[in-house]
Amino acid sequence: MKTAITVAAIALIAAVNTPAIAETGHHGMNHGAAMQHDAGQPMAKMSEGTVKKVDKAGRKITIAHGPLANLKMPPMTMTFDVQDKVVIDQVKPGDKIRFIANDVAGALTVTQLENAK
Repeated sequence: MKTAITVAAIALIAAVNTPAIAETGHHGMNHGAAMQHDAGQPMAKMSEGTVKKVDKAGRKITIAHGPLANLKMPPMTMTFDVQDKVVIDQVKPGDKIRFIANDVAGALTVTQLENAK
């Protein structure tokens, strides 16, 4: 009889505490943001710019760009790393482009790139 009461008490405590345990540890994680695109960052609007230099071997591109809203950056000319999945053979100095740059492991990196229409 004592064992049955102990088992019932443990089951009741577990049933009451399970929802509380499930709620802990997830505050501020914004799980929805990870669903927005493969980089785990909110999807950014494409920015416009002009290609100044392309370093295919080094996977870098220099762009004179307008504001980068997602990075809160004003217009300027700067060199970005280029993510492996991005094809940079399609652009050359002087081309007008649209692109998305993100902070990837502390480096400003072009994650999407296309010729401007």
